[in-house]
Amino acid sequence: MQETLRDGYVKLARGDRPGAADCCRKVLGVRPDLPEGHFLVGLVAAESNEMSTAVQAFGSVTKLNPEHGAAWAQLARLFMRLGHVNRADEALARAVRHQDGNAVVQDTIATVFTLLGDTAAAAEWLQRAVEQQPRNVAFRINQANNQMFTGNFDAARMSLQRALAEQPENANAHWLLSGLGRATDDSHVRQLQELLQRARGNPRDQAYLGYALGKELEDLEQWPQAFAAYATGASARRLSLSYNEQAEQAMFQALENTFDQDWLQRQAGGCEDPAPIFIIGQPRTGTTLVERIITSHSMVHSAGELRQFDSALRRLLNYRGRERHSAQLVNAAASMDLRRLGEAYLSTSRKFQGTLPRFVDKLPTNYRYLPLILAALPQAKIIHLRRDPMDACFASFKQLFAEAYPHSYQQEELARHHARYLRLMDCWRERFGDRFHEVRYEDVASDLEPNARALIDFLDLPWEPACLEFHRQQAAVTTASVVQVREAAHTRSVGRWRRFEAELQPLRRALEDAGISTS
Repeated sequence: MQETLRDGYVKLARGDRPGAADCCRKVLGVRPDLPEGHFLVGLVAAESNEMSTAVQAFGSVTKLNPEHGAAWAQLARLFMRLGHVNRADEALARAVRHQDGNAVVQDTIATVFTLLGDTAAAAEWLQRAVEQQPRNVAFRINQANNQMFTGNFDAARMSLQRALAEQPENANAHWLLSGLGRATDDSHVRQLQELLQRARGNPRDQAYLGYALGKELEDLEQWPQAFAAYATGASARRLSLSYNEQAEQAMFQALENTFDQDWLQRQAGGCEDPAPIFIIGQPRTGTTLVERIITSHSMVHSAGELRQFDSALRRLLNYRGRERHSAQLVNAAASMDLRRLGEAYLSTSRKFQGTLPRFVDKLPTNYRYLPLILAALPQAKIIHLRRDPMDACFASFKQLFAEAYPHSYQQEELARHHARYLRLMDCWRERFGDRFHEVRYEDVASDLEPNARALIDFLDLPWEPACLEFHRQQAAVTTASVVQVREAAHTRSVGRWRRFEAELQPLRRALEDAGISTS
């Protein structure tokens, strides 16, 4: 039985999830009370993105052995992915209490601290894991990410170099390394090109390497070659993603059909807490720039990109669907208790809010829920970022995201999504335009002070000169803008898409077909 269990772990490490699952069935068929058998079930389910099964499996482990630190750590990570922050916090405390010094568990604990926004605690746990296993490449990469979040780019570069010394072909490490600075010669480019040739048949590595190569070729102003590399990475990434465009279309239509001024006026009072500030829009449109300006103010804390509003909505409605986008969810939300929604959002995001009077939630996709936010949190402030459609779409296309934005890897899909977003925001502006503040990225980048003052004024806060020195902030940044936001405002990215005008014609045509001007 122990041999079967070991075989299951080996198969899972090789990516053979069906084989690992078969080993689980054999082991638990003989010993249904074996904690490690349930633990392996949890790992297989988590790898397969079957969250409820994974939670149930790791929960079984903790029932059989309440001091199983590894299972508590896995539960904490899963609860964070599901947006159950309070449950994650409780599981994390048990993981810390019962961890037995296992480096893998320490690394998992660090991951949860990172998701909770505590990069300092994450750094401590990562250091423990690295000290035990200094040659563990995954630990070094996680440590590099942590160092990047806190702006320690020299240390991150050293961590990545140590990882590559152990595993010279690690695509993730190469991708992170490419983002740490501007390429000045083609030494790394040639290495990336060789690795990309050898990565055929491995979409995950192709994605990392394609985006790394594209970024460095763009640094070197080799525009056609850079775009070809981005396209290779995007195509590889798209293969591993599920995107139901029809479900998104139906959801957006339901949003337009459901939430109007009459609906808002019919709602009972929401939660009157004035603390939340929502920054909404599309990714790579300046949301992090604006967040850094605002959170440079002494009264405003950065809570990061929170999934709590969507999670609270789904939980209160007992929504069981798996789709990212759902018209059914929208229709059910129209008649829910909005005060409870506001209270649930504030309760589940408490861990992130800090101790200052106000906090920023900069999850861009909250634009979908703008009317619900107005009803559930009527004292909250909402800021919408706009950017030139071609620049916005290209900025997303050339960015390798973790799990979000599956529409961003194919030009026509990206254009159609962007057109739906613009149409929905036009609708919200017509119906609720006096309830939120809108700012153009190009205006902030080219003329910082008046736009920064307008933002602070909209928030009903006294002006502070520190808001113009946002790039000097030491607070951690965990978004794709981790390097850029530590620079002063600039306009280098304005009109960037024109370097790739020929290659971006499918995107341009699709936007124009949807009635979006691209001139």
